[in-house]
Parts: sequence; C-alpha cells; structure tokens
Amino acid sequence: MKFDIVIVGGGLVGASLALALKDSGLKIALVEFRPIPPLPDDESWDSRVYAISPGSAAFLQNLGVWDALDQERVTPVYNMAVFGDDSAARLDFSAYNIGVPELAFIVENRQLQNAAWKGLKHRGNPIQVFCPAQCSMMLRAESHAELHLDDGTVMQTGLIVGADGVNSWVREQAGIEVARHSYQQMGVVANFDATRPHNNVGHQWFRRDGVLALLPMPGRVVSMVWSTKEELAQTMLELPEKELCERVVRASQHVLGQMRLVTRPAAFPLNFVHVKKLAQPHLALIGDAAHGIHPLAGQGVNLGLRDAQELASVILTRGLQSDCGDYLLLRRYERARKEDILAMELVTDSLQKLFNHTHPTLIRLRNLGLEITNQLPLIKDRLMQQALS
Repeated sequence: MKFDIVIVGGGLVGASLALALKDSGLKIALVEFRPIPPLPDDESWDSRVYAISPGSAAFLQNLGVWDALDQERVTPVYNMAVFGDDSAARLDFSAYNIGVPELAFIVENRQLQNAAWKGLKHRGNPIQVFCPAQCSMMLRAESHAELHLDDGTVMQTGLIVGADGVNSWVREQAGIEVARHSYQQMGVVANFDATRPHNNVGHQWFRRDGVLALLPMPGRVVSMVWSTKEELAQTMLELPEKELCERVVRASQHVLGQMRLVTRPAAFPLNFVHVKKLAQPHLALIGDAAHGIHPLAGQGVNLGLRDAQELASVILTRGLQSDCGDYLLLRRYERARKEDILAMELVTDSLQKLFNHTHPTLIRLRNLGLEITNQLPLIKDRLMQQALS
C-alpha cells in the first residue's frame, strides 16, 4: 500500500495533524494501536484534563474539533492564582488585564480525543485509519520509508510521522538520541466537587512536597493535578476518600471550602525527555514523541499541537516538492520548532528544580521571586502572552 504520509499515533496531536492535512490531496494513513473507546453514556468526569491555550483552541476550531465538543463541558479560565510555600508569596494572572477573553480552557482528555476521532471517521474523509493496529518494523531507503504492521500489511510512504508518545516506538526504531531523567515524582490526578465556587479561577501552589493545581471545571467541580514525590503519590492513591479530601483541602488552604471526591485518583510518572533531533530523511516527530516536560506549566499538549500545526504548514507550503519526506523540507519544521521547545524545556525543568530544592536560602529567594514578579506587569504580561499561543 502506498501513501504520501503515515502518522503513527492517534492521540490528540497525531489526529490533529491528520485532520490538518485531510484536504491537501495527499494520501494519508493513521495507525493507532489502541482502540478508541466511545464516550460513556453517563455524565462521569475524566480525571485527565488539558489546559488548552487560546492559540491551540483556534487551531482545533479550524480543524472542526473544537465545535464538535460538548461546550457545556468546556470551562474557560479567566484568572490564575499562583502561591509559594509561605503566606506572602503570590502571583496573579488575569485575562482582563491583558485584554483577552480567557487565559485557557479546561477540557477533558476523552472529550477532545473523541471529537478528533469524529472528524477522522467522518464520511468522505480521505484519511485511511488502521486501528487497532500494531507496528512491527520500520525500514527506510533513499527514496521512501516502509512501515510493517503485525497483520502483514506493508505501507510504503514518503514520510513517517512519530506521534506515538513519550516512549515512542518510531523514535526508537529511527535510533534518535534522547536525553532523559526521572523527576522521581508522579502526577496524581482526580476530580472533586467543592463547596465554594471556583469562579473560573485556576489555583496553583508551589509547595515543599510538590506542585498542586486545582483547575476549574463545570459547576463547582475542580480537577486536581498534584505533582509530588513517588512515596507521597502512592500514599494518596491508597488513602480513603475522606482522608484524601481532607488532605487536598488543607494543602489548598481551604480556598474552595470542603471537597467531595468525584473520580478516584490515578497517577503517572513524571520525566524530562529532550529529543536530539525532530527530523531525519522520511521521518519527523511531534508531540510527546518529540519532547517530554514537567506538567507544572500545563503546556505539554499545547507544545504538541504547535508541532502538528507547524509540520502541517511546512507540508502544505512545500511548493513543487512532491516528496513530503525530503530532509531539507523537514529541516524547516525542525528549525521552526526548536526555539519554542527548548524554551519550554528550560523553563519547566528549572522551575521544577528550584521549587523542589529544600535549601532555606533558595526557598526565600523563590518566594521573593513570585512577589517581585507580581509587582512587574510587563514581565507578567510577557509570561501570559507566551502561554496564550
């Protein structure tokens, strides 16, 4: 089977790239090894949510994904309150102060995933989807690449795009070097119903035992992301509901009153992953296959969506170049994404190290840094503008 582009990985980023290219006239295949579950019939909440930036929301709207969401389950964030680990250190961000409608939107992972796959499965969509399908071998020649599936299917293509996550099979097969380290932390996620309204304000605490965020969802529901040491994360997973709620209420300084657990907690390991190359002849990486950052800034998925948007733009504006896997073409994508990725890696990794340090002098300096930044509107505006893209 011959294709112009084969995308490996049907998560939000891989599916978004496919949708961005669906009207290009190119022959495109998407390979996903996991079956995509339908939305549940009940009104339960997904414990994994994304903070989608306005720039990413605009991209998804252009693809038809945003309008396919249940808008009653999309929550705009108008303000963000960030606290240090003492009573005085605080940093406030406001959409109103920089003249934008919102700072971000909180959306459940499964809502976004299903909206994207609705577009992929739409009648008349030219993208050929292989799901569930397992890759078994990848080969590259001077003129093309080949992808073999477990069922014996062989795909010949000009370009293979790895969108298959932080432990990317495509990246490994390509032999691309990776620098990585474990934060020795886990991200604990759960949803709670609070007794006080959140008023569309996101809250974040840089604590000595990790970074706690409470993100607004519809009604008085909030999504918790608590990045903390592995031992404490395991303890939280095993706590009875009442004790877990009490711990979160205390850690969040009672800002939202009492809490009732809505979804049981889950946890995932946190790692830093720097990928040395995003492109090779007939191969490109996007999303978590291209980078892995700490979730404290909530920017991982937005970084991946910017990858997809840029790669699609490079392919769509390639002119007379018929080979989508031409290395000079793919180098344009790599150069365009390098600065954004490196900046986000540096900021998130540095902040994690700074706020994970227990030296008394550093503790005072980091809290002072929050207080000073809060008094400097130009710096705050610059930080917010970066997060909005």
